[in-house]
Amino acid sequence: MLKRGSSARWALAGAASFLAACASTGRHVTDWGEIDLAPGDTGTCQSNPCRVYFQMPPGKGTYLVTANEIKVGDFPAGKKVSLGSFFESNAIKLPGTRFPPTYVYIPGSSGGGYGF
Repeated sequence: MLKRGSSARWALAGAASFLAACASTGRHVTDWGEIDLAPGDTGTCQSNPCRVYFQMPPGKGTYLVTANEIKVGDFPAGKKVSLGSFFESNAIKLPGTRFPPTYVYIPGSSGGGYGF
């Protein structure tokens, strides 16, 4: 028999687990002018535009990199690469892989788009 309130505790525990699973799995980086990120990181760049460098994960060949679902390019595994100067906040992803997304927040932006 369940005690009163125990179902609420289970629901709260489930919600907390769900939110934790949705959160970024990496570190939080803050910088000005340029920022170095890796899969799973969340970064805040204090300038607009912001040059974004990305540490490609290990592996063989290349990975496709997108920023807000727009192809940035194909980059070699294991290398630090420049993704360009971003003028707006972006979700950086490696589609078709299990690597977590990377988020970069740019001040004074509404999100979406990038520039070189």
